[in-house]
Parts: sequence; C-alpha cells; structure tokens
Amino acid sequence: MVANPGQARSLLCAVSYVGGYRRARGRRLVGLFAGMYYAGLRPAEAVGVSLPNCVLPAEGWGQVTVHRTLPQAGKRWTDTRRAHDERGLKGRPADDTRPVPLPPELVALWRESIDTFGVADDGRLFFNERGGIVGSSTYDRAWHEARELGLPPDLVCSLLAARPYDLRHSALSTWLNAGVDPTEVAERAGNSVEVLMTTYAKCLYGRQEIANRRIDRLLREYE
Repeated sequence: MVANPGQARSLLCAVSYVGGYRRARGRRLVGLFAGMYYAGLRPAEAVGVSLPNCVLPAEGWGQVTVHRTLPQAGKRWTDTRRAHDERGLKGRPADDTRPVPLPPELVALWRESIDTFGVADDGRLFFNERGGIVGSSTYDRAWHEARELGLPPDLVCSLLAARPYDLRHSALSTWLNAGVDPTEVAERAGNSVEVLMTTYAKCLYGRQEIANRRIDRLLREYE
C-alpha cells in the first residue's frame, strides 16, 4: 500500500513547515521530494538534478535529463574524500542518460524553488544552507517530521510513506493505476518491466473502495 496523490500532496505541503521559516530547512526540500514523487526519481538522482539539464516552461509539461547520481557513501569510501560519490545511472553505462517528463505541478514547484533559493554554484536545484549536497540524514529527518504533520495519527504509526524512497514507489504505482503502459513507466523510471512489476507495482491507499464500486457495477449489469 502506497500513498495516493492526495496524501502525497499533503506530505509535500507538510515538508514546507518543517523547521523555521528563516532557515527554510523544509522549504528547501519540497522540490527534492516532489521530484521523487512526480517524476519517480531515486533520491540520489533527485539530489543531483541541475538546471542545465532541465526544461521548465511557464506552462505545460517539462523534462529533466537524468545523467548522474550522487549517493552518500561517506568520506572514507569515495575517491574525492567527500561524503557523496558521483556516479552514472543505476544499471547503465557511465555516460548514459534518461529523459524524464515532468508534469506541470512539478515544473511549477521547481520554478518556485529556483525563484526563492536560486541554484548552487554547479547548477544543482537542491542544496543545503551552505550550498552543499543535501545529505540523506538531512532529508530523512525532515521527512519523518513531515509525516507527523501531514498524516493522521493512525497512518503516522503505519508504514505508509515511511521513507523518502517510498515516494518513488507511489509515483510508479500511480502511473500504472492511471493506465500508462508498463513499458513506458519502466522507461521513465529507469527499470526493466520485470523489476517494475515485482518491486514497484503497489496498491494506492484508498483504491480498494473504488475497485469495489467498479466490481459492483459490473456484477449488477448481469443480474
């Protein structure tokens, strides 16, 4: 069971209330989490999104060309002695890229983030107060705080949207529920269809009642 669009929007709104307004700890991360949800990006892909790789029109759909990941490995395990490593896309050649369409709602959020905070020196859309790469502990902590603000108590205690990565699960499941061909969903997500259907195909929260009504209508047609 994964978050439905209403719950996802509520959580993204809740992120903006995390931390003080002046430091904008949560507001800086809204676009980051929105990229995981609306574009199905992996966290390490969303962290590395940069403006030169984006098409963000004033209206309509946009696009981001994903070409790198910035996983947090720890200074001891990277060649640069920095906390984040720079790598290519998961399971692909080092120089491969993946174009991902961006729905208008996400384009608007990214444009708002740029207007409010600008971009990092290297063009990254999302960065901490010092301009550095957003660490996984930072966005994990903000996400857990946002869940307590954006979900009712019974769901806060559940596993629904428990991790930022679950936003990607919600995204891909939403696309499948919308009737998008699995091959197209897999292409956007950077997965095989097999991985998509075995790992990411989940039930959206609240869709059971909708399914029940549809089954009822069909059964009544044959009375």
